[in-house]
Amino acid sequence: MDGKTLRNAIISGANNIINNKTEVDELNVFPVPDGDTGANMSATMKSAIAELSVIEDDADVGLVAEKTASAMLRGARGNSGVILSLLFRGLSKGLKGKVTATPAEVCIAFELGVEAAYKSVMKPTEGTILTVAREAVAAAKAHAKIADSFTEVFRVLVEEAEKSVERTPDLLPMLKKAGVVDAGGVGYLYILKGMKSVIDGDGIIEQGGAGSAKDAIVTNVAGSFDADIEFTYCTEYLVKKKVGANDISALRAFLESIGDSVVVVDDEEIIKVHVHTENPGKALEEGLLFGMLTGMKIENMREQHQVEATKVEQQKKRKLPPKAPIEKFGIVAVASGAGLEALFVDLGVDSIVRGGQTFNPSTEDIVEAILATPAKNVFVLPNNKNIILAAEQAQKMIKDRNVVVLQSRSIPQGISALLSFSPDFDVKENSVQMTLALDRVGSGAVTFAVRDSDFEEKKIKKNDILALDNGKLAYVEKDVTKALIRITKRMVKNDSSYVTVIYGTDISDMAAEEAFRQLRAKISDDVEMVLVNGGQPIYYYIVSVE
Repeated sequence: MDGKTLRNAIISGANNIINNKTEVDELNVFPVPDGDTGANMSATMKSAIAELSVIEDDADVGLVAEKTASAMLRGARGNSGVILSLLFRGLSKGLKGKVTATPAEVCIAFELGVEAAYKSVMKPTEGTILTVAREAVAAAKAHAKIADSFTEVFRVLVEEAEKSVERTPDLLPMLKKAGVVDAGGVGYLYILKGMKSVIDGDGIIEQGGAGSAKDAIVTNVAGSFDADIEFTYCTEYLVKKKVGANDISALRAFLESIGDSVVVVDDEEIIKVHVHTENPGKALEEGLLFGMLTGMKIENMREQHQVEATKVEQQKKRKLPPKAPIEKFGIVAVASGAGLEALFVDLGVDSIVRGGQTFNPSTEDIVEAILATPAKNVFVLPNNKNIILAAEQAQKMIKDRNVVVLQSRSIPQGISALLSFSPDFDVKENSVQMTLALDRVGSGAVTFAVRDSDFEEKKIKKNDILALDNGKLAYVEKDVTKALIRITKRMVKNDSSYVTVIYGTDISDMAAEEAFRQLRAKISDDVEMVLVNGGQPIYYYIVSVE
């Protein structure tokens, strides 16, 4: 194999996963809107295409592998993207300095990648991409001892990968229960099939219409919502009640018939109204039956989401200038939403990496933020379980300062860790105290289902409201406020003293205040509670219980 062949094979593999990323995403067992496997693997492979497209046809195979590994490491997103980058990093190590490579040498290089990927995961789980990569290369390596044809070796590599993918439900019970195979394994299989197309002489698989670079990088803060928005207009108004307008149940019933997210709050003189609808005029007309309208506000939510998506794209393109490490301590945190970002800055964060559930930041994004933090010791708060591996890879790439990656898996954990930081402690003591703080906080969330699913004996329909307790599905509801109340009541224990409710971009101030009022009435007065406008996407509410 020469450099041109390897280059074209990798580009073909990248295009194939990009074309099929939606299918891979749909294999994810948990139906929450997140930075899904297909999107993350596509984005990671996409980062290599730009680097490979400028490599000359006569380049050595070792150089091609090196450029690929470097680009993928920098562009790795999510756990699946990091593992994928490590598989190709092994290819780089195994082919280093080589002009061409034999089938046996390529198999050994792939094997080095498997070893690196396994070492990167604290508790490797069989029945995942790790298993598929390991079993596929073992079969190919054995065949390479008796065959010197790349076509034959790649045939065995792909065939064994296919068999391994089919076996993943036998190794991972949750896959069998959901009736699916492992998404990461399928994504890797698409990459291998794309490479095989070039090896077999069928040429590069071109990018089709199933996915684009933009889709891969931002599975989007607003665009993913756009497809799930049933009603376009967020309509709010106040009614100055006329004499006799005492029973507002008819108003609430009418609004529920033309929209959702209905909030109708009645006091002696005023009725507060909030509804998402396609007919704001009808909502206003019905309100007139109860009195004079004031404080009208109508917003196009689809338009708002598109504006937000544009902002995200602009933010992703910005570059944070590096700063000399002159301070003792600095902190980097991953967050999404103006309110959350401001909160983290108020708590002492130096650099924010914009990202989270729907768009996992790349390793390079985290490296950039660390270098922009003018400190000799930098603590990194990933605040999402799918970002921890990328943060740990970024840690290894920093040479001029000490980087400590804390295992924060949620926004509440990140906040709790920040509150435990002290500039009077040394690095070790801060690491210990901030890590201990992670276990002192409960993390709840209210979001929505992106697909029909049968998960943990719960029948879930697309757009159902999901309440999560520390990342695990607790309740399936139809009403956002009810889900918030149920998950918070579940999390508050006898020794709980403080609850923070953070509402997202899809919840209006009025709706949040009414939901908080109802929640406050259900929680003991001994528990202090606060409502915060986080402005986060995807999550209607994030709940922190300490």
